[in-house]
Formats: sequence, structure tokens, C-alpha cells
Amino acid sequence: MSEKLAAQKRTEFGKGYARRARAAGKIPAVIYGHGAEPLHVNLPGHETMIAVRAANALLTIDIEGEEHLALVKDIQRDPVRQIIEHVDLLTVRRGEKVSVDVPVHLVGEAAAGTVVTQEAVTVTVEAEATHLPSVLEVSIEGHEIGQHVHAGDVKLPNNVELVTEADAIVVNISEAVVVAEEPAEGEAAEAAEAEEPAEEAAE
Repeated sequence: MSEKLAAQKRTEFGKGYARRARAAGKIPAVIYGHGAEPLHVNLPGHETMIAVRAANALLTIDIEGEEHLALVKDIQRDPVRQIIEHVDLLTVRRGEKVSVDVPVHLVGEAAAGTVVTQEAVTVTVEAEATHLPSVLEVSIEGHEIGQHVHAGDVKLPNNVELVTEADAIVVNISEAVVVAEEPAEGEAAEAAEAEEPAEEAAE
């Protein structure tokens, strides 16, 4: 299921125009793919921010009555304010298979005394454009030291195929290293002073 957004064609470009568009509540975007000429549009700001919160969001873009099914491929954000500055959309067709990177979410708790390192935050899969997973869950419940979760271990929905190498490590479970705390300089000096009278008495 896709979110439907009404877009407006744009013929102006450049940073100045983009700033004015965002000030007016619009987000500049480009729709490309299937050998067609790229379409430059403005999307409604608030509705777009809601629609693209999930990874690999599928959108139906209505441009003056003409609908385009498109997949969100890239989102440019302001590095400080994190507002959306531009969106890249890839035209897709129903029934078409596409490759996408899907976020991996860890669930459960590994065994005590372990450190969990997520080596890959996404895995690449191929699926039908209108049935793309937004997240893949990986359980680490009770995993012991030395265990790994490989890409091939990730449970995939029906009709979704793994593209990432199956032996690629997604999660590594290692032993927690306990580092002994060294006393601060002041504490070390106090300890040394406390020992001095005992040494003098012994003499």
C-alpha cells in the first residue's frame, strides 16, 4: 500500500529557489527511472515528512491528475535541524522487483557478560516493489560469547530474497572486557601519605 501525495511540477532550480519552496511548506523532489526524463516537482512538506518516516516508503505521486508510483531512494536533510531538503524518487511498476537496503532491528537480550556489536545496520534484499519490508527483526535472546548472526540467518518475509552475501556478519557477540579503575592522582597521593607513618614506626 502506498501513500498518495499531490505534487506540483517545478521549472525553477537552485539553492535560492529551494529555500523559498521550503519556506512555503514545500519539499523539492525529483522522480526518475525507466529511461524517462526526470520529473522535478514540489511535494507537500508536512504530508511528505509523515509518509517517508518508514524506510523504503512507496508513494503514489499525483501530478496534475497523472499518477506515478515511486519508491523513496534518498532523502537529503539539513545536518543540524534535520529538516528534509530534497527527496529522490525512483519510478517503479506493480509486480516489478527492486533491490533495497532494509534496516535490521535487534530484539531480546544476549547472555550476561557479553557485548553485542551490530556489524551491519541494514541488509540488502530483493522484493516486489509494492511489498517491501520496512524493517527486519533479529533476535539475540540468550546468545552466548562467540556467537554470530549472519545475513543468511535473518528471517525474511515471503517472496523476499537476500542480496547481501549470506555469510556476512550482522551481529557479533563477544566477551565483555572489565577494565580495573586506576586511582586518581589525588587518591594515590593520599594512600602514599597514609603508609608513611607506619614505615617510620617500623624503623
